[in-house]
Amino acid sequence: MAPPAPLSVTREWLKPDETAKELLVRVLTERPFLLLPPPLHRLPFRVGNVVEIVGTSPCAKTLILIQAAINCILPKEWKGVQYGGLGRAVMFVDLDCRFDVLRFSQLLKRRLIGFRAKVKGNEYEYDYELFTVCMRRFLYIRCYDSLEFLATLKTMHCRLQKEKETQADGVYLLMIDSVGAFYWMDRALSSSSGSNGRKSLSLQCVVETMVQEIQRLLSVHPMLVLAAKSASFGDKQSTTEVIRNPGKRSSVLAMDFKSGPQNLLHREYMPSVWQSFVTHRIQVRASDDNSKHQNNSTYLTEWLLPWLKFSDKFIINDDGLLVVF
Repeated sequence: MAPPAPLSVTREWLKPDETAKELLVRVLTERPFLLLPPPLHRLPFRVGNVVEIVGTSPCAKTLILIQAAINCILPKEWKGVQYGGLGRAVMFVDLDCRFDVLRFSQLLKRRLIGFRAKVKGNEYEYDYELFTVCMRRFLYIRCYDSLEFLATLKTMHCRLQKEKETQADGVYLLMIDSVGAFYWMDRALSSSSGSNGRKSLSLQCVVETMVQEIQRLLSVHPMLVLAAKSASFGDKQSTTEVIRNPGKRSSVLAMDFKSGPQNLLHREYMPSVWQSFVTHRIQVRASDDNSKHQNNSTYLTEWLLPWLKFSDKFIINDDGLLVVF
């Protein structure tokens, strides 16, 4: 039997590498909490989170993505003016093929004019140099079918690496608008035969591959994923099952808004592999109550994952900015 180790050796072995305080400081520094602009401001996020924004069309889902993108590409400070942004790049993958880049640039200009007016007092000028820097941080990709989208994900590592070399911090937000754009096309093709007699790529296989490729990207390039998704609704009589856990295999998710009748049933059509991949889910819908804002449409939001017992209201003002009240 070997003799016991000296007490000094045992103490050295038991000595921790870092204290709990040092651990928290390191984790929060490497993966800090990220607060997004309204209506995504209720919860803190971290890189690696997958946030799904679900709602019918139109209900300002793309505008929510745009507001978050602008907040990301704006610098924290520029020439003595505080902009409160992150100064990081955004990768926007357009699957709906309806994104208006000109509209995006106009909203960015209005944000810059608003910040400059607070400091300089000029309501019509903006810093063109800063505008150019911000637009360079916005990376846009358009895909027309699932195979093109999968090819984009498989080759995205090289582009992200290149951006990381040119821009020190690299891409921080990966946006997908909208993640279910090719669902019905893929579903129809999955049941048909190809010209070589083999079955086409199934819907389940497409979604599984998509999730795997995004996971691989996140393991190398820490990013926050924001994915818009069009909603499909049924009536109250179709089911009474209410599900808050996306990991369960089910095709129905009931919506419950305090401000409206409980007759909206969101039918979950994405495969369970995607539902399990989502870490946060917020639902957006248009409100029938426009009494206080007759000239602007009112929208309601509710957090479903995690479930929060309140909802937010917001409008889109004349400048195209989203305002929560």
